[in-house]
Amino acid sequence: MDRRVVDSPRARPRPRPRLLRAFLAVAEELHFTRAAARLFVAQQALSRDIRRLERELGAELFVRTTRQVSLTPDGERLLPYARRVLDAHDALAAAFSGGPARPLLVDLNSDGTTAARVLERARELAPECELMARFESGLTWAASEILAGRLDVSFGRAAGLAPGVRAGLSVQPVRYEPMALMLQASHPLAGREAIALSELSGTTVYAGAGNERTREWTDLAAQLFAAWGIELAPPVPLAVGVAEFQRVMAKAGHPVLAVVDFPPLPGAVLRPLVDPIPLSPLTLVWRKGLHHPGVDALRTASAQLGTAKGWLVPPPGAWLPEGDLSLMRNRS
Repeated sequence: MDRRVVDSPRARPRPRPRLLRAFLAVAEELHFTRAAARLFVAQQALSRDIRRLERELGAELFVRTTRQVSLTPDGERLLPYARRVLDAHDALAAAFSGGPARPLLVDLNSDGTTAARVLERARELAPECELMARFESGLTWAASEILAGRLDVSFGRAAGLAPGVRAGLSVQPVRYEPMALMLQASHPLAGREAIALSELSGTTVYAGAGNERTREWTDLAAQLFAAWGIELAPPVPLAVGVAEFQRVMAKAGHPVLAVVDFPPLPGAVLRPLVDPIPLSPLTLVWRKGLHHPGVDALRTASAQLGTAKGWLVPPPGAWLPEGDLSLMRNRS
């Protein structure tokens, strides 16, 4: 073999998957010790692999100081390519392994919702897959976890994500969810079967303001409230768990913007909003390039339920921002 061809500066680099995995772990953790623990290797070995990858690419990938690790512009440029290569490598290995796929981590936001129904159907379609439910709040947070590889799938309003984040995700419309209002049973509007948006003019309603995990939901609410003169309630302490959420909401005293399938809470009632019906655009979201039979099952389940229950047919005259409507009609 002619060594001059191999060593030529114009030879195209072909980094090995092990080196790319080392890079991805450090890029996601931004900490060499944590990345080494995640890969079950010694930190020195991890550092050697990073240096080897940098030599092969002819680029510095990280800025290292005694306090922190950050990606260089070349590191940022490599990151999406590394993910795609490793996803393809994993898919190839899984296709010929003959063994079961790894567990798929699926964020439902909360139990008892549309997403939970999709997951239940997907488990029926792919009983050999382990689809593990997670209950985290907000697609803004979940999307960052998906891109970091710590979560696989989530549900929510994809149009509310930053363009740079959305560019790394695949999206499938699931349902135009009608919105509702959660009220304390003693509230004057609690006796209504439905509540017209015009009746809420001047009313203060909580919609997650101050919760960085749910910015996409608060943004949708702010657009709706501006159109009907509804006041957005100020931030309250982030409540974890049903009991804490109920306590904090009761203490604040404000109605809560929700969807019609929101799980019931003791002492509260859920009333649909009408005239017009405001919609929350629910989508299924996963990282681009991720190949897994569980994702296929979730996509099929979403499509089946959407067709059977008319989830993707918005009510006549319903309210929804144009950007959301466009995304629901044209998946990305």
